[in-house]
Amino acid sequence: RPSPTRTALPDPILRPNGSAAANKQFFDFVNSAFHAQRGMSDGRSIIDNLVTAGFLKANMEVTPDKTALNLTADSIVFSVQINGQCLVGQFTNSAYTSILAPALGTGRCLVGVTRPIDW
Repeated sequence: RPSPTRTALPDPILRPNGSAAANKQFFDFVNSAFHAQRGMSDGRSIIDNLVTAGFLKANMEVTPDKTALNLTADSIVFSVQINGQCLVGQFTNSAYTSILAPALGTGRCLVGVTRPIDW
């Protein structure tokens, strides 16, 4: 009698007309793969990777790579806003984590200082 085989699930895909919740699995897929390959990296590379994956740069925010004392930041936080909801990711040297959160009253996803995404 043959043993059952496990069928691999397809990779998640971007759902351009979907909600942030509908795109969280893809957001995590893209960022987990990037972090596994590059570690914490830098904000520009993180944003460029998300743009390459199909997310809209105009809807993104990212925290600075350096502290006020010009030291390497302990983490980089970044977000993509989709219809008033925020996909928020964080890279540290050792891990990638993410949450789904409502946009803030300011209309932004991140609190505090973010760097311009002007490239």
